[in-house]
Amino acid sequence: MRYYISPSLMCMDMMQLSDQLNFLNSKADRLHVDVMDGHYVKNLALSTSFVAQIRPWTTLPVDVHLMVEEPMAFIPALLDAGADAISVHPETISREAFRVINTVRQAGKQGGMGLNPATPLETLSHYLHLLDKVTIMTVDPGYAGQPFIPEMLEKIARLQQLKQQRGLSFLIEVDGSCNRQTYRKLLEAGAQVLILGSSGLFRPDVPLAQAWDTLIQDLDEASHSPAHA
Repeated sequence: MRYYISPSLMCMDMMQLSDQLNFLNSKADRLHVDVMDGHYVKNLALSTSFVAQIRPWTTLPVDVHLMVEEPMAFIPALLDAGADAISVHPETISREAFRVINTVRQAGKQGGMGLNPATPLETLSHYLHLLDKVTIMTVDPGYAGQPFIPEMLEKIARLQQLKQQRGLSFLIEVDGSCNRQTYRKLLEAGAQVLILGSSGLFRPDVPLAQAWDTLIQDLDEASHSPAHA
């Protein structure tokens, strides 16, 4: 099955932003940008202005993950900044879910939803058909480098079954601890987009080009393993 690689830019070396972005431009399938407000999750990450700054320097889709309490306070500025896809969390849009989704779709951009480990798939039932992507968080959101939550493999598999049963075409994305220990299990469960962060790609002790070569080798082995074939 075809998979897509989406480096998480909050994990890159900001002192080498230009060089690393230039490298990823010819390698990755899309770029993942986490925007956090310090309230929905107790951390701050990238911003709307970061999206605007990198937009002229990449032709890759810029995929924004909004971990904020008020998504509509960010979405118009992100659209203006050049975001190609925006994912929000259902807990933050319960009173205006369709308005938020349609704002993104009417701008000609891809809309997605992120599910925390404790958030059930049923939360998306009424608007799953409107989504271009569903992101399963395999760690609790907010910080890089957290341990993988194995119970999420069943959740990914259930989402894949639901997608097939309803004849839908959204991408299944995984965010959190995607690395050589988890690639095969994630792909087997139905993951299509892998967000690569501090454990799978950006390591301070390994040059990015070397880490990328290792990543591709590991993914190739995982995707062609007997259990996955």
